[in-house]
Amino acid sequence: MKRVVKLIIVMSMALALFTSCDKSTEKEGKVVTKESPLTLTYTTSAVPTDAHAKAMIRFKEIVEEKTDGAILVEVYQSGSLFKQDQEVAAVKSGSVSMADLNGVWLAEGSPWVSMFGAGYIFKSYDHMMAVLNGEIGAKVFEKITEEQGIRPLGAKYLGTRQINLRKNKHIKTPEDLKGINLRMPNSEAWLFLGKALGANPTPLSFTELYMALQTGTVDGQDNPLPTVKNAKFYEVTKSITLTYHLIDSLWPCINEGIWQSLTKEYQQVLNDAVVESNLFCDNLNIEAEKELIEFFKSEGLNVYEADVNAFSEIVLNKYTENKNLSGTWDLELLEEIKEMGKQF
Repeated sequence: MKRVVKLIIVMSMALALFTSCDKSTEKEGKVVTKESPLTLTYTTSAVPTDAHAKAMIRFKEIVEEKTDGAILVEVYQSGSLFKQDQEVAAVKSGSVSMADLNGVWLAEGSPWVSMFGAGYIFKSYDHMMAVLNGEIGAKVFEKITEEQGIRPLGAKYLGTRQINLRKNKHIKTPEDLKGINLRMPNSEAWLFLGKALGANPTPLSFTELYMALQTGTVDGQDNPLPTVKNAKFYEVTKSITLTYHLIDSLWPCINEGIWQSLTKEYQQVLNDAVVESNLFCDNLNIEAEKELIEFFKSEGLNVYEADVNAFSEIVLNKYTENKNLSGTWDLELLEEIKEMGKQF
């Protein structure tokens, strides 16, 4: 309960910063009513049982209730509207109103943002949320908005990514992933993470992953435990190694043109809905992670612990050595984030 209260306070501070940074305070915005509603399209590659997919439905319910139907939200799941690697372009162009993105996907338009998707950058869930839903996140999100025309509205917890393989293999260090075809999302930053982990990263859409695991097109994948369960990857894999290599988040993002067309009142409704639905997602994933190791064992999977210190040292060194990625980072900000991590 203390953590939830703390997060609400932090998120409120961030929302205040969003408001202060918005240059459109005096505008009236687009007039929409129940009789002439605005429809927002919200897309994800996630399956309906994923916590963040459920959070999208919660967001829809809140927005439609608080606007009395003046704003409607159409939710498209399982990549039915756009595939995962198409979502950034779709939001940027306005082909879709909203999508759940993060630093790795947004790095293609703002390379410095790859820092927020680097392995072992955050120490814990609380550390990540204090950064992304606090003052740092507000400034980062505003800069992304200016650079790409995509406005992140906050961050929710996707889970902590682990290694999930078709074979029963204990991964102790990155050396044990040598020669493993590990599915990664198709972007430069994601693929580099796969290499840094020691694997042979194989780009593949999330919606194609179950079949690829089943047929052996890939040897494994990395995702948070709730995703492994909800997408039923445990049915076609035999082992999970707990590497804790990325405490992962998703950022509900909206097309900036659509955002600026809204009145301040409706912008606040969307902000409030993001805060509430994000916490809903966080709590579902936090509770699920507590129980899932035993679930996977009961399904016949072997669950192993990696040498996390060895992994983190090697992975972070790989990022430091790759100037194409880390050369774009704000190193002062990185040190500030590391310093914050000492509190958690």
